[in-house]
Amino acid sequence: MKIDLQLIVYTLIGLFIGVILHEYVHGRVADMLGDHTARNAGRLTLNPIAHIDPFGTVILPLALVVLSSLFGGLFLFGYAKPVPVNPFFMKKPKRDMVIVAASGPMTNFAVAFAFGLIGMILRLTGVDILELYTFLLWAGWINIFLAVFNLIPIPPLDGSHILEYFLSPRYKEIYLSIAPYGFMIILAVIFLGNRIGLLDLIFSPFERLLTLMIFGI
Repeated sequence: MKIDLQLIVYTLIGLFIGVILHEYVHGRVADMLGDHTARNAGRLTLNPIAHIDPFGTVILPLALVVLSSLFGGLFLFGYAKPVPVNPFFMKKPKRDMVIVAASGPMTNFAVAFAFGLIGMILRLTGVDILELYTFLLWAGWINIFLAVFNLIPIPPLDGSHILEYFLSPRYKEIYLSIAPYGFMIILAVIFLGNRIGLLDLIFSPFERLLTLMIFGI
């Protein structure tokens, strides 16, 4: 199955931008709420070197590119080095951790919206460069994926920290007991969700909006 290398490059660029900003905003919001752990660790910077995880930002996305080229389809994912956060330095640790957790996915939604907005402005001003619009679409799409994916309430994803806020101490302890198996559960959710079409059902409305913004009707 032939894979379009151009689309892969566009998606990888969007992924790189998305994961770096995702972690940076986590640290920035935590810093604003009183936790300066990320600042002290030198993570309140947009310098990609400070955030790159050798496996999650480089090896995993490239491995998925190879697998996509071998077996068809195009599925890319990656992550940056998690920003250190210590809720005990925050004024209201339980509430503030929800804000910090939500800030990452909301950043990816904002990045996707920004790509769409740029595309809409260029289209309305008469710019006619298909490759540019294609880049904006795919870079935006991967950020939508990152946002929705990170909202899945499975440890250690951001959605799990949001869900914890609503759990009693007893149920929170039971819930966190699945943390050691989180990665395997996440893979299973992705596989099953893709097989039954659930992922398409979730992503389609966002994808249609992004496509409408960039390409119009």
